Amino acid sequence: MLAKISRTLPAVTMALLLGFAGAMTAQTVTATAEPNPQSAMDRDLVEVTVPQLEQFYRERRYTVTQVVNWYLGRIRRYNGIYGAFENVDANGALETAAREDAAMKGGEAPGPLWGVPIVIKENTSVNGLVTSDGWKGYVHPGHELVAPRDATIVARLRAAGAVILGKSNMPDFAGSDTNRSTAYGRTGNAYDVRFSPGGSSGGTVTAVTANMALLGNGTDTGNSIRMPAATSAVVGVFPTRGLVSIAGIAPLDWLLDNTGPIARTVTDAAIALTVMAGEDPLDAATAGSAKQAQPGPYTNYLKPDALRGKRFGVPAFILAGAGIPFHGIPAGEPPVQVAKDRETSRIPLQPETRAAFLKAVEALRAAGATVVFDDSILPESFAETVSRVGTLPYIREGTENFLANFGPAQYHSAAEYEKAVGSPLPATIIGGGKPDPRDPRGAVAQARFENNPQAEADVLEPRRRARAMYDQTLDRLHLDGYVYPAIQMPPPDETMPQDGVLSSGPHSDTSWVNMIGVPAVVVPAGFYPSGLPFGLEISARRWRDGDLLGWAYAFEQATRLRKPPVLVEKGLLSINR
Repeated sequence: MLAKISRTLPAVTMALLLGFAGAMTAQTVTATAEPNPQSAMDRDLVEVTVPQLEQFYRERRYTVTQVVNWYLGRIRRYNGIYGAFENVDANGALETAAREDAAMKGGEAPGPLWGVPIVIKENTSVNGLVTSDGWKGYVHPGHELVAPRDATIVARLRAAGAVILGKSNMPDFAGSDTNRSTAYGRTGNAYDVRFSPGGSSGGTVTAVTANMALLGNGTDTGNSIRMPAATSAVVGVFPTRGLVSIAGIAPLDWLLDNTGPIARTVTDAAIALTVMAGEDPLDAATAGSAKQAQPGPYTNYLKPDALRGKRFGVPAFILAGAGIPFHGIPAGEPPVQVAKDRETSRIPLQPETRAAFLKAVEALRAAGATVVFDDSILPESFAETVSRVGTLPYIREGTENFLANFGPAQYHSAAEYEKAVGSPLPATIIGGGKPDPRDPRGAVAQARFENNPQAEADVLEPRRRARAMYDQTLDRLHLDGYVYPAIQMPPPDETMPQDGVLSSGPHSDTSWVNMIGVPAVVVPAGFYPSGLPFGLEISARRWRDGDLLGWAYAFEQATRLRKPPVLVEKGLLSINR
């Protein structure tokens, strides 16, 4: 039985990727790569939704054990090519399935995710499993970061009946726009394995779009749910920050981090978000959220005509490519460096992405929405303001809190990690140095955020100003929300250099969503001529998550643009599993 899949590859496995001869894309792979004819389970379970699967269980068509074994078979068959899962917990999944089958026979009332096979991102604590966070340092033999308990969202998903198949691959510390991990290797795009699925939730999106899991969670510090969802024709939800707890998730930047569901349909995402949402004493941002948020279940907001009469604005700064520096710019940074940071972060909107976006705008209008283009809608001055939400001086605090509460017995702090392993945690998650060698900024001293007078100038005041600009534009033009491309370019080919260097993934201008904590969703919105997906992003006012999902649902139902990928089973070189 497949108890665990684990492999270690170079950052880019050229030999494997080049095994797919010629210019093969999702449109040119022939159907012979899939078994034909398909079995009854294949017909029923490929692209199955949560409501359909629950109906199968009610009809006694399948047991949970049968369904879990079907998914494990898919993972055995395809994970060696696509690298979506870092670890597969087959024994744990089958034990859960057996318990649920027995409970069903005993008449136990099933939860909203009963028997639903899911994948958990590798930075999210699952009791008894390693939380590698994509980094080789957390899987150091004898010093693995084994989770002592579940993250809050994992506990809630379990309580709803979900079956955890394992954990999805991700780049080190979730700090990349592509999915290369020093702990495991590379994840490929399910529509063409040579191309990037985006990061850092690329493992989850590849698992979900390839039907190796029904749904999963992603995390998002600057675009890491939404950008990968856009590369892979899935739905990715960034909830209002504070709606869903991030306790038990290894942080990249706790002041920007968020988590939400990734699914193939808006309905499945809404069901999962309902389960995941709720206040949590381990995450102060969730305090009072029950009074502010629209009440669940979020499926109540899913109406086919939800777009009719709605008005959306297109942010001018995104069309102009005025990007946001990651972690923002602290208040004390010299003006010369501020200008460099802003210029370095520019990400032009590629012509083919602009064309795909305009097609999506036509579809929105056909569904009854008004879409407004105006240079005054979130112009470059908004990007400049939101860029001043500077969180870099506070990243160590998040890592220390995570290790204190979810670290293994060997280390509950950065200092204890260094003592146990013999090497320090990197600056990426504790500061005190350059988080990224490519970052033009120097080292940033670390401080505690709470009760720190400088935090007002670094984070709180610019966040208030940016939120005010966001809301005032909605009010001035009578807009319900904003629509824009989720990423600025198509997914890049990772088998050959782009502009003289190996691609670091597709990039976006959407980290401002994290800076101000508003909700956003990505929905499949078509395909490029290459056969790779394009995703539309929609954002709303804070705490209007139900309305947001309703708009996404109406767009999905009006267009039905998702098409499942055609997977391949082997290249010229095999991968050890």
